Amino acid sequence: MDWRNVKFDWNRARAFLVTAEEGSLSAAARAMGMTQPTLGRQVDALEAELGVILFERAGRGLVLTPSGIELLDHVRAMGEAAGRMSLAASGQAQSIEGSICLTASEIESAYLLPPIIARLRQKAPGIEVEVVASNAAMDLRRREADIALRSFRPTQPDLIAKRLNDQNARFYATPAYLARIGNPATPADLNRADFISFEANDQYLNAINGLGLTITRQNLTVITANHCVHWQFARHGVGIGMAPEKIGDADPDVVRVLPDQIKPMTFPMWLTTHRGLNTSRRVRMVFDFLAEELSASG
Repeated sequence: MDWRNVKFDWNRARAFLVTAEEGSLSAAARAMGMTQPTLGRQVDALEAELGVILFERAGRGLVLTPSGIELLDHVRAMGEAAGRMSLAASGQAQSIEGSICLTASEIESAYLLPPIIARLRQKAPGIEVEVVASNAAMDLRRREADIALRSFRPTQPDLIAKRLNDQNARFYATPAYLARIGNPATPADLNRADFISFEANDQYLNAINGLGLTITRQNLTVITANHCVHWQFARHGVGIGMAPEKIGDADPDVVRVLPDQIKPMTFPMWLTTHRGLNTSRRVRMVFDFLAEELSASG
């Protein structure tokens, strides 16, 4: 390979890649942790180095030019290779001290992880913990997180996973709310209840009717995609909400709704990490610690 022909700076190529994926300089600057003018200068410098225009302005965003589209796949391949190199290097790290990034759903991050992270910090105070609370699946292959707690098994061959105890989710409400609707004694009595929904479509409705209910869209009176907000609405008597048993049963402000007549919704729990990170002592220790703690609390 004639290295004399490779004249551009990788940092500038990375700036181009992130800007293309984020769609604007401001979003890309936030993603890279730098100022927008600095990022803009890197993209401008890459255009000057390559002698092509990569972006055109479209309103407040940017769109790729034909030249930018043609080069994007090459730069994306470079980014993936850089990510694999970073993973391989991280996997060789033998120090326990350092940072680790965990991702879990909003409600798991808010209610399940805090006592576990507190015990982790006592055991390994040299570990700095970042928690990404998101219901979206972070991309472990692109280092968006080191370890993920998920309700599904990963299919990518470069990810490894350990199945934990299955979790049950049930309906909960405040005693005052149940009294207000006549203390329902059968599932049919819940046809007059208000339910807090995660979705604005029929997906959640079909799921809960699959547990033995016969409610309609008219019963879904409050909708929020945020699981923590959903739970707070249930705790404050807005209606009937759903939460994992270990969260709902531990809350003195709510009770199970017809637990002997409505079966729980069961879902698996998987702890996942990248195969390359599995050789890191820090990741291995945290992974094993989380697996043990989450299994014990199941």
